[in-house]
Amino acid sequence: MEEEYLSNVVILNDEDGNEVKFEFLDIIELDSEQYAILLPVEEDDENEGEVVILKIEDNGENSDEETYVSVDDEETLNKVFQMFKEEFKDEFNFSDED
Repeated sequence: MEEEYLSNVVILNDEDGNEVKFEFLDIIELDSEQYAILLPVEEDDENEGEVVILKIEDNGENSDEETYVSVDDEETLNKVFQMFKEEFKDEFNFSDED
């Protein structure tokens, strides 16, 4: 069971170069772009239960790696999150708080 959990964990570097672990929840496609839905593994009380939405960018034909970049467009974030909520409405208890 723990091995299955670990296979869903991705480690990303934050803006300060620190490693942050996330549970990979899903990929949502919107307007021919892909967005990763991630849940921080180590949550603080302030951001408890909040997902992170990052755009997935391909690093080119010769690379198997992808880059995750932040999304600044609030409208896009809201659309992606609404799609995620609809897809997982039976698996998660979503709060309507901002």
